[in-house]
Amino acid sequence: MSFFVKETFRKKDFIIRENDEVKHLYFIVSGLVKLYVTDSDANEHIISFAMEDWWESDYKAFYTQTKASQVLQCIEKTEILKISYSHYHQILNEIPVMASFFLHKAVNGHISNQRRVVSLITLTAQHRYEHFLKYYPALLQRIPKTTLALYLGISRETLSRFFSEPQ
Repeated sequence: MSFFVKETFRKKDFIIRENDEVKHLYFIVSGLVKLYVTDSDANEHIISFAMEDWWESDYKAFYTQTKASQVLQCIEKTEILKISYSHYHQILNEIPVMASFFLHKAVNGHISNQRRVVSLITLTAQHRYEHFLKYYPALLQRIPKTTLALYLGISRETLSRFFSEPQ
């Protein structure tokens, strides 16, 4: 625990804003966050959600120690444990099992991201919704419907139709 700092955020608070220096990785103790980018027309594109026991950050900015291109925002009141870049490397060097742990987490995250990309380019809206239900059933009641529609790349109206159809 000496490597981590605890912090609490309110609903809608930003943990990372675009162009922030990203100095930490975040472990979600409680709550729910979304990671997204905004395009030149100010449209939000949600990359991922993270809830209890998940890690999140703008990983590219963290690992390259550059400015954020992604935004991390709380959907619910959220408590995190954050680890700095220097402490992250220190823990990897001093506690070898942690290197294995972080590698395992990174590989699982990469697999999830690939699954999401494939679903976005190959599945219909209905199948993307069903895919979300299969892999993230615990999130369905926690994510506002408009936010879920953005994540799935569909309209709020289309998502509402899925909710009204028998499963």
